[in-house]
Amino acid sequence: MLTYPQIDPIIFQVGPLAVRWYGLMYVLGFLAAYFLVRYQFRRYPHPGLEKNFDSLNLVLILSLILGSRLGYVLFYNFSYYIQHPLEIFATWQGGMSFHGGLLGLVVGGWIFCRVRGLAFLRSADAYAVAVPIGLGLGRLGNFINGELYGRVSDVPWAMVFPDGGPLPRHPSQLYESFLEGLVLFVIMWFTMRLYWRRQWPAGRLTAVFLLGYGTMRFLVEFFREPDAHLGLMLGLFSRGQLLSALMILAGAVLWLLVSRRRPARAGG
Repeated sequence: MLTYPQIDPIIFQVGPLAVRWYGLMYVLGFLAAYFLVRYQFRRYPHPGLEKNFDSLNLVLILSLILGSRLGYVLFYNFSYYIQHPLEIFATWQGGMSFHGGLLGLVVGGWIFCRVRGLAFLRSADAYAVAVPIGLGLGRLGNFINGELYGRVSDVPWAMVFPDGGPLPRHPSQLYESFLEGLVLFVIMWFTMRLYWRRQWPAGRLTAVFLLGYGTMRFLVEFFREPDAHLGLMLGLFSRGQLLSALMILAGAVLWLLVSRRRPARAGG
């Protein structure tokens, strides 16, 4: 058994203002996406997106935060928040959903692209490569917070988490950081190279992300402690697995649909 490293979730605090590791991970994730998408502009020009880049980033950041919070409220704890609606805004208490955040990104991005006349799938592909970086960093933030820990286990690397009771558990946040972050980023990076070299149709890179993340999250959920108030469906599957299965389905459908389209063009 390994000892859980007690890391203060607060990096530093000035009066009531506290800078937390989890918030820093969000910032680093946004910065990584910013520079990686700009890198793609140099290699694979996209004049329309580049012209609207800063405005779209602002929309996506707001859409991600709003979608993540509302997703948690709707998917994971609706009965509680319907009785305590003001607490929906208490984001400092925790409670964010990646699946909700993804929906927020899709809706916010689609509306923006529709208004500005941008190709939505072409733009989504540019950002899909960068998402795993934010995911990996976010899971490290979860680990530092000691939240979203794994199920009870006797594996040699199991840890006793401060709020997880006396028994050792899987450090499932690290599993997710590795698979959904590092491994998925490597897959997306090399897929991006194929995407342009073979002139795949717009949307296929996004489909790869949906399939990859959905599959990895589905598998890791077998090691992650399910939400106490939700438990497991059919005694086996968590709410996160249900949502991830829908992601896999969406990715497969998108792959099939875009395969019938013409290849993406560099200036699209």
